[in-house]
Amino acid sequence: MALQKGDKAPDFKLYNTDKQEVNLLDYKGKNVVILFFPLAFTSTCTIELCEMRDNISVYSNLNAEILGISVDSPFTLAKYKAEQKLPFHLLSDFNKDISAAYGSLYENFMLGMKGVSKRSAFVVDAEGIIQYAEVLESAGDLPDFVAVQNVLTSL
Repeated sequence: MALQKGDKAPDFKLYNTDKQEVNLLDYKGKNVVILFFPLAFTSTCTIELCEMRDNISVYSNLNAEILGISVDSPFTLAKYKAEQKLPFHLLSDFNKDISAAYGSLYENFMLGMKGVSKRSAFVVDAEGIIQYAEVLESAGDLPDFVAVQNVLTSL
C-alpha cells in the first residue's frame, strides 16, 4: 500500500557515498525531502538532482535536508555525486528494502531490469510524519518541486 500524508515515515539505515550509515532518525527535528530515483547517470535523474543542487539554498532556508535514494551501489553513487557536484547525501538501497517500504519500486523497469526505484518525492516533517507523497509511474516525469516547496513553507 502506498504511503500517504499523515503516515509515519518508515525509518531506514542506508549507506552513503562515504560508506557511512545514514539513519532517518538522525534528522528528527528537521524536515527531510526524500527523493527516490531510478538510476544514476541517466538523463531525467540528472535533471532532477541538479534541480535540487541548484536550489539547495531554498531548501536550506526551509530547514530541509535532502536525501537521494536509488538501488545503485555506494560506489556508483559516489562517482555520480562527485561528477554532478551534489551537496547532499545519496544513499544506496541496493537491497531494495527501503524503496519497497515506501511503495517506490518498479517490479519491471526498462531493458528487463527488475527492482529499480520509482521516481518519488516525500516530505517528512520534524516529527517523522509524511506531509507530501508523490510516486511517479513514468520514470520520465519529474516530481512537482513547487508542491514540495509549498509543503515545506507550510511546516
